[in-house]
Amino acid sequence: MKSRLGLGLLTGVLLLAGCYTVPETGRSSFIMPFVDDVAQGTAAFTDLKAREKISDDPAANERVARIGRRIAAAVGDALPGAKWEFVVFDAPKTVNAFALPGGKVGVYSGLLALTDSDDEIAIVMGHEIGHVTARHGAERMSKGVAAALLGVALDVGLKENRNHDLLLVAYGVGAGGAMLKFSRDNESEADFIGIRYAAKAGYDPRAAVSFWQKMEKQGSSGAVPAFLSTHPTHERRVADLQGWMPQVLPLYEAAKLKYGN
Repeated sequence: MKSRLGLGLLTGVLLLAGCYTVPETGRSSFIMPFVDDVAQGTAAFTDLKAREKISDDPAANERVARIGRRIAAAVGDALPGAKWEFVVFDAPKTVNAFALPGGKVGVYSGLLALTDSDDEIAIVMGHEIGHVTARHGAERMSKGVAAALLGVALDVGLKENRNHDLLLVAYGVGAGGAMLKFSRDNESEADFIGIRYAAKAGYDPRAAVSFWQKMEKQGSSGAVPAFLSTHPTHERRVADLQGWMPQVLPLYEAAKLKYGN
């Protein structure tokens, strides 16, 4: 009875979940209706601005805002209701950037110091915004809830099975591996979406290859095996980016006419 109840609850949650079509790729993703990622992203960005030092470098702020506005135009209605905001955080040792739902984008000064061109900055910003328009955070949360509910249903349903504990451990390992692959797939999808946004904004997508080769030299990936990492290896990432160039270079050539590159 409890097993049927657990499975019934899981089925009800899955039926409530909606299918979201990821911009630029057309992939259908699984997202539960109660996930309000815009509100969460806006609140998190407000908190970050209160806790971290914001750069007072006018050149850095103008540069990031200028690049960001062009990428926002490339995103278009793929992020409805976005209230775009681009902030440079003063952290010279932090080579990072992020984007949050609602159009909130942060770039750390350490990233600006590492990049050689606006093209490379656009690649990173496009990647982070790609995560947002693909709603990867909401999708990850939805799949996590579904996996947890299924685990509860299995726990109840297998209670009388003498291999109960072993089967639950096997489920946990399998679910964990699936989530790692999901994270790697998210990163690759954001790479693809990001170079399309950068290209549509008039920034050279080939900068993605030079940037990640530079990051490889920085040794940022460590020695984590690819199948245990939440990110693809640098080698895989660069190979994928190079393979996508024939698709995105025409977008860049068209945008150059618009922006007068």
